[in-house]
Amino acid sequence: MQEGALFEVEDTGGNGVRLVLSGPYLVSTIGAVDQDLRDIDGDLDTIDLSNVTEIDTVGAWIASSLAARHDAEITGASERAQRLLNAVGQIGDGADIRPERLPIYLRVPEEVGGIVREFGRGFVGIVGFLGQILVAGAGLIRHPSRFRGRALVRQMELVGVSSLPIIGLMSFLIGIVIAQQGAVQLAQFGAETLTINLVGRITLRELGVLMTAIMVAGRSGSAFAAQLGTMKLTEEVDAMRTIGISPMEALVIPRILAAVLMMPLLGFFASCIAIVGGAVIGDVMLGIPFLTFLNRIQEVVPLYDLYVGLAKAPVFGLIVALTGCYQGLQVQGNSEQVGMKTTKAVVQAIFMVIVLDAFFAVFFTEIGWG
Repeated sequence: MQEGALFEVEDTGGNGVRLVLSGPYLVSTIGAVDQDLRDIDGDLDTIDLSNVTEIDTVGAWIASSLAARHDAEITGASERAQRLLNAVGQIGDGADIRPERLPIYLRVPEEVGGIVREFGRGFVGIVGFLGQILVAGAGLIRHPSRFRGRALVRQMELVGVSSLPIIGLMSFLIGIVIAQQGAVQLAQFGAETLTINLVGRITLRELGVLMTAIMVAGRSGSAFAAQLGTMKLTEEVDAMRTIGISPMEALVIPRILAAVLMMPLLGFFASCIAIVGGAVIGDVMLGIPFLTFLNRIQEVVPLYDLYVGLAKAPVFGLIVALTGCYQGLQVQGNSEQVGMKTTKAVVQAIFMVIVLDAFFAVFFTEIGWG
């Protein structure tokens, strides 16, 4: 049976205080005395290893650490122990536990510069990705037989038909909120009937398409990134290239076309359902008959508001699908990347949709459709 590691502190008088280690100092035995060795107070002059029967790297590290902490000399080490002491002594533990923190006037520009550089790198990457899509699209135009119609129909079902319930519910509730809050504020001026104008114009022109794009980004954009990311991780994308199938033609273009084609329909559907929600509140709170509310919408909402919303929808669909597919194909290394790229795809898509919506608002106002 192997004995445990032991130690003893001796006061030798003129030769100072000596720490005598005895027994095997191995990783399997050192645990019994490790804490007691750390708790030794006072100064040590020498650490005697002559009674140590066996020693490994852990034991040598303990002895070397004690010698460094107490500024003591190690004596009685065997040839093996001395080799281990020399090896662990070269490692050193003088490195800072925490890296030096730069002052804020340097740290903030460095962080901003890193963000700008990453944005520029991502912008160049997505422009290049768009170029690959255009090249693949041109190839499909030259060879229509390679176009995957079934994949397009399937993606249109997933992006459009399957999302109708959640988009309809969201739009209905948004219409209710707009009508209710607008009626409360307009009542202060005796203009409750203008709630019809508010609901009609804001849903057809802005919120219907914008909220639909955000929902599609969270639902379909994330799905695109996760699906393609998983395929990239399991090397299915590389396998497709190996057997002569273009991932752009088979995976990316059907998803992008589905999003571009379905977004105008979803946006129009969302706007109509939001108007219905507003009409319900108008009937319940304002005493405006449901059908009168709907008829009045046709009179107070300019037709170009509908055109503005429908013009923005395909662009938003393109941005959502492009971002989701691009981030999905950037996955590499491990499964954690799938979650990271999916999150990044949703955040970037929503950000770009809101930025483009602001751009469109200014543009249409300048051309007289404000």
